[in-house]
Amino acid sequence: MLFNSWQFLLFFAVVCIVWLFMTINTVTAMQLLLLAASLYFYACWNPFYLMLILFSVFITWQSGLLIEKYPSKKKLVLISSLVTNLAILFFFKYFNFFSDLVNRVGHITRIGRILPGFSVLLPVGISFYTFQTLGYSIDVYKGTVKAERSLLTYALFVTFFPQLVAGPIERSANLLPQFRTVHKFEYNRTVEGLLLATWGMFKKVFIADRLAVYVNLIYGNITGSSGIALLTATVFFAFQILCDFSGYSDIAIGIAKILGFDLMRNFRHPYFSKSIAEFWRRWHISLSTWFKDYVYIPLGGNRVTIPRWYFNLFITFLISGLWHGAALHFVAWGALHGFYQIAGHFTKPIRMKLLKKCGIATDDDVKQWWKYVQTIITFTLVCIGWIFFRAPGLRGAMQVGKRIFFIPKEIWWVLKTGFAEMGILDCIRHLLCINWTCFTDSLYGVALCIACILLLFTEALITRNHRGYVLVRTFPVLVRWACYYVLFYGAFAPIVWNLYKNIPVSEFVYFQF
Repeated sequence: MLFNSWQFLLFFAVVCIVWLFMTINTVTAMQLLLLAASLYFYACWNPFYLMLILFSVFITWQSGLLIEKYPSKKKLVLISSLVTNLAILFFFKYFNFFSDLVNRVGHITRIGRILPGFSVLLPVGISFYTFQTLGYSIDVYKGTVKAERSLLTYALFVTFFPQLVAGPIERSANLLPQFRTVHKFEYNRTVEGLLLATWGMFKKVFIADRLAVYVNLIYGNITGSSGIALLTATVFFAFQILCDFSGYSDIAIGIAKILGFDLMRNFRHPYFSKSIAEFWRRWHISLSTWFKDYVYIPLGGNRVTIPRWYFNLFITFLISGLWHGAALHFVAWGALHGFYQIAGHFTKPIRMKLLKKCGIATDDDVKQWWKYVQTIITFTLVCIGWIFFRAPGLRGAMQVGKRIFFIPKEIWWVLKTGFAEMGILDCIRHLLCINWTCFTDSLYGVALCIACILLLFTEALITRNHRGYVLVRTFPVLVRWACYYVLFYGAFAPIVWNLYKNIPVSEFVYFQF
């Protein structure tokens, strides 16, 4: 059941109506309603995997109780809990990847096939809820939270449907206490939640899905696409994945707010970052902080020798890449960001020295125009990483990089013979690898994609120091309702159209993780 489907809209409307008219005066009644809704929501994907998530819930709930009950054996209990949950994750998500790597070695060494492969469906959201349960077990082990005595409360913490399948990856210290009190509908919270969820739906349905048409077209035919088309598709993908994933997060946070719960913010205008380190403080914040607290710091963080510090950074990002997908191109993406971090720290003294000599920087800060340059450089580095993320494989990513590298050759062809032989519009159409047979694949479609990006940039520029829904509510009535109408139409008209035309609903990018 996808957020951008009529089934979810109907499901959430029923939940709200029951919530509104059912007399919920006890925590237990509230928890039972939300747990039933959450289990039904997850069962809509695959009823069999409902048993899998309930097994994970029971194991981690019991481990928390045992850690507190037997402090002398708490390390053994923690390890058992971690191994059990990671083993489940490994089997469903990584076994075939590992098996393929081992069998490749067997083929090279002429040993033959060593491990079998299994055709299993990846349980939706398994990486997200597994990390949430692991975080809870570690927090109980460290003593930062008390073990949850109520299985009902803990089950709701893991399965809460707004953030179950794609985050944010919530911390037990933030979300668990919220399930211990009764929540009622509040007008202001409901309005804020509706605005945020609608904005998230608009980003997904109107912007991300529109950009995805061109991105899928070009990345689906790498060998037949020009370097300029691949560069354009890569930039479009950068905004597609931002709108797709931050759109999901906004919807999740918004509908949770309507129900009275506060989830952590997951994005803070990441493409305004002036360094890769800052980018990861703004992008997928719940995952970044999870890796920081449960991987990077336990490895020693930056409280070690410099070589070990670089090792800790690299390993953390390597694991992050593997978390995103069981494929070498995801591992390469994580390794590249680890390299970015190390290179940034290593070259910082040299760069600052050069900037001071050029009069661009002082001991305290750098000039404002250079900050814009830093933002452009950071965005470029991130886009290079997105090539590995989006390409169908490591070889495909290399092909994309090679074709983009030879863009100057394409530009030379345009200046020398392209315009003269084909004309301006046909030449642009040829370079962008588009045709006039379909509006979404035409030059107008590309122009509309660019307009969507400019709209997103304008919104981010205006709201970079505020939450959008807070700022909109300060506008005059006519302007405010005009914004509401545009958002509502852009968010929900495509859903109605897809339903009318029987077009399949597009999934969110991060559902594959």
